[in-house]
Amino acid sequence: MKEFQLGEFEEIVLLTVGVLYPEAYGVALKDEIESRLKRKVSVGALQSALRRMEGKGYLHSREGEPNTERGGKPKRFFTITAYGKKALDHSKDVRLALYNDIPPVALDFKFA
Repeated sequence: MKEFQLGEFEEIVLLTVGVLYPEAYGVALKDEIESRLKRKVSVGALQSALRRMEGKGYLHSREGEPNTERGGKPKRFFTITAYGKKALDHSKDVRLALYNDIPPVALDFKFA
């Protein structure tokens, strides 16, 4: 089902939106992804992925209350939609089916 295919970064972002529910906003997402993956995430790449997935219907966003610490600018919070859950389920199913189809001998390694 090509319509539900996610790129690796999109999948990570979508999963992290779920992990941070209901407090999934840009900075929190960036910090959580960097902490878990031990790699840097550019704000531009993250914002681009969020907008792209919102456009595909995988995410919904809403504005929070204006914040004086942010110069009166509200945070934008993201949640997974039903369509986004279908995309995550599809990705999980494909990965598990592939993993489960690996013959045991292919992973029969000895570690010293």
